[in-house]
Amino acid sequence: MALLLVRDDREYLLERGERLETDLGILEVPEDAAAGEVVTTHLDEGFTVRELRGPDCFNHFERTGAPMMPRDVGLIMGHTGVSESDTVLDAGTGTGVLAAYMGRAGADVITYEQDAEFADVARENMELAGVDEQVDVRTGDVTENLDVGPVDVLTLDTEDAATVVEHAADLLTPGGCLAVYSPFVEQAREVARTARGVGLEGVETLETIQREMDFDDRGSRPSTAGVGHTGFLTFARRE
Repeated sequence: MALLLVRDDREYLLERGERLETDLGILEVPEDAAAGEVVTTHLDEGFTVRELRGPDCFNHFERTGAPMMPRDVGLIMGHTGVSESDTVLDAGTGTGVLAAYMGRAGADVITYEQDAEFADVARENMELAGVDEQVDVRTGDVTENLDVGPVDVLTLDTEDAATVVEHAADLLTPGGCLAVYSPFVEQAREVARTARGVGLEGVETLETIQREMDFDDRGSRPSTAGVGHTGFLTFARRE
């Protein structure tokens, strides 16, 4: 697993034994570097070692597009209860933020990414997060690989998610959970309709909105900078 080297507003993601050249000097990360330890450059400038956590994956993974936001990841983790001993089928890997979170929770994740270059980047990201043994990044179309299963959780971030949801009753174990991220409400509507059509229970779609709070001498109120909409999440469960 990689480590974060932190100083003020600077953060560097490095492997143990890796060498970094900065304007503060050359930094070589010791093989035995531990969280909380301060390592110094050859100019005696210190950086604090920090273990990688979920938000750091979002901030420092190499990106192949817009990664899933932590607010959406949190809802998926909370609504599906992904945990140790679960098997997850995921599609639309992208940067791999969601897959990494689920792997860090102890689940065994099989995730499909159609773009081979994106899949290679995701594999590197899983190594950085230390979950490459938990997360199996596969190149391909999940609709052509639905013989995987049964799984405890099915997570989808693909345009053709409804096509996969048609098979959810067979893919999921009894009580297993479905979570689908949709950027457009029309896709979310189709996913919800399909989920009900195949007999899934508790089908609900949520719009994810997050507003930051502004605090100043005049008072406190939600920020006027923007609504903070990301997308739509549809959840359901097999009986």
